[in-house]
Amino acid sequence: MLTATRANIANAKIQGMEADLQLHGNQYNIAYMMFTVGYVAFGIPANLIFKKTGPKSLSVMMFLWAITVIGQGLTRNTGGLIACRFLEGILEAGFVPGCAYLIGSYYKSNEFLKRYTVFFCASVLAGAFNGLLATLISKMDGIGGYAGWRWIFIIEGLITIVLSFCSIFWIVPFPEKSTMFSPEDKAVLLARIAEDGGQVSHDHFDLKSFAKNVLDWKIWICVLSYIGAEENAASVLAFQPSILKGLGYTATEAQIHTIPIWAVSFCSSFIFAWLSEHLQQRYLFGMFGSLVSLTGLAIELAYPSDPNVRYMGMFFLSAGSYLIMPLTVVWCAINVGKGYKRTVALACVIAVGNCGAFVAGNVFITEEAPTYRTGFSTNMGFICLTLVSQTVFYLGLRRENKKRDERRAALPEVLDEKIYENSGDQHPDFRYQL
Repeated sequence: MLTATRANIANAKIQGMEADLQLHGNQYNIAYMMFTVGYVAFGIPANLIFKKTGPKSLSVMMFLWAITVIGQGLTRNTGGLIACRFLEGILEAGFVPGCAYLIGSYYKSNEFLKRYTVFFCASVLAGAFNGLLATLISKMDGIGGYAGWRWIFIIEGLITIVLSFCSIFWIVPFPEKSTMFSPEDKAVLLARIAEDGGQVSHDHFDLKSFAKNVLDWKIWICVLSYIGAEENAASVLAFQPSILKGLGYTATEAQIHTIPIWAVSFCSSFIFAWLSEHLQQRYLFGMFGSLVSLTGLAIELAYPSDPNVRYMGMFFLSAGSYLIMPLTVVWCAINVGKGYKRTVALACVIAVGNCGAFVAGNVFITEEAPTYRTGFSTNMGFICLTLVSQTVFYLGLRRENKKRDERRAALPEVLDEKIYENSGDQHPDFRYQL
């Protein structure tokens, strides 16, 4: 529902929202972009609150953003739509990074990616059925005096409210406070996590440690990589129905034709994430995802007047972007240790990384439909940013591991672990995952 409620503005657009709210020029782009403004601005604070208050706060986030989604279905003017999108961005800012942190807290670094990708692929799968769901809901046009596009927001918001109450009973606590295991099983779980490395025994938040954590070069290289992928993914999320409609499909056909694109992205993301973790190769699969996206963009630019070929290009563009994003998140998380530093890292990569959506919301110019040459050309530049960032990250980690091996050789074979109990990723035995 997170993906559905975030992307339903694209479905509502081609179901008559533009005409009813009298959107003109790039006002749709502005409304789409305001979600990202709130998301980026409140990403880090929201995740620090999550870490402090615990996983149950995710249910509160769901309930509150669902209210703003319903508001989008009830608004009567452009200003109301923009305000609701901004508030939705604020209230969603802590959810995905919070879920990522919670998932990662139960698994070792070589087990994290598969699990996170299952969660991430749920959002991709939601994209596949969001078009179909929006099409079915839009058939309620006229019921209660509301247009079909309004019902898209209202129904999806109400579903999210119901799920928010159910999730209170489903969401697990952090491992240290878990009660779903026997004492013996819980001891094994905590021992596995500690053995994985990067542990912080006395984890607490203060401004000095926060400043040190947020300035780690690894985080910001991953932010750049995520920005490039997010710019491409956001363009697919926000403009794919409009692009397909511009190629000659009706509104309903455009919605339905998005389903296979999302389905392929779902399958490819999970398969290649599993292979990446099985082979312990993040960089090679990140590069592969970038090249797949570049292939799709080249098709879109080379064949602007052939709808069938361009439809094929959308498969490549979407599949590549949705492989890069979960891989980048986990690759960063497993290389910054645990505790508040991982919280900050996930918030930066996912929330600040959403700055790519700023660009996506402004380069797909309405007057250029359906070719959107500026948009696809910009996408190509941003996916190249991802490719370069991944390479810098990989080379930097290799260099750091080599230096750590040299320093470790000068230390005793058996270390006094009390000295290093709060060292996290600075522990002499901690090695970066490539």
